[in-house]
Amino acid sequence: MAQAAFTPALAPRRPDLAVSPRHRTVVRESREHLEAKLAALQKDYAELHTAIFEAAQVHRRLCAPRQLHYQDFEIASEIFAVRHLPGDFFTVEETNDGVILALGDICGKGLAAGMWTTHLVGLVRANTARTSAVEEIVSAVNRDICLVPLVRPLASLFLANLNPETGKLDYCSAGHPPAFLLRANGVLESLTDGGLLLGAIEDAKYARGSIQLNSGDMLLVYSDGIIESRNQSGEEFSYARLKTQLRNAQTESADAVLFSVLGAVQDFAATRPLEDDMSLVVVRRAAQP
Repeated sequence: MAQAAFTPALAPRRPDLAVSPRHRTVVRESREHLEAKLAALQKDYAELHTAIFEAAQVHRRLCAPRQLHYQDFEIASEIFAVRHLPGDFFTVEETNDGVILALGDICGKGLAAGMWTTHLVGLVRANTARTSAVEEIVSAVNRDICLVPLVRPLASLFLANLNPETGKLDYCSAGHPPAFLLRANGVLESLTDGGLLLGAIEDAKYARGSIQLNSGDMLLVYSDGIIESRNQSGEEFSYARLKTQLRNAQTESADAVLFSVLGAVQDFAATRPLEDDMSLVVVRRAAQP
């Protein structure tokens, strides 16, 4: 005998569960309120993104062009921001006594560091207009930073005065990683004369160092984001790898050396994201025939 199909009976709808017009109105108004808040948040985000982009453009205009030439000297530079606005900067100022090069690194990252770059660049330029003595410029910038009340930035700075006519370079390093001078004959020198980080002590003393850039010599200045870049195993790129990469690219142009080093750092880090801003400057004197 065939079994009849079973059809479950629908339970009668309870009157107390019926959605009232008042409830529908409340739900609709809540949804409209949330949609309005979401639209406002999206508008605020878009405006913030635009403001950060404009600030990044201001930063780029404050910094030196990526490539510069002074007689037989080629200067190539690049800055990579770990976030939208870098705390690193590189400026070049022409004076009657030479060309002032300044690579600075505000401690920290993101907007907090990036907001100080304009102030520090302004201090470097203002004091460069008063004197071309590198140790005096750095000392004055340090005093000015220490005048900032309550919260003041700590920053490292490598500042140099290059005479393109003679090749003489005076420099002063305020807590900055040592610049490397690679001679045409392969000898590598570290430039360490200077003093403490800017903003640490108001009356800090700074020393001047002097070198001679000859035909085929190359100067490499960088921020700590280069040597502290890590790979998947947590190893740092380190001074040793940087020196090796510099030697490997010794006979190339300043621009080629710049991208060779940056490419090596990025290959080393692979898919691991940047942890700090990276800045690199290459100054090369053309080799004479």
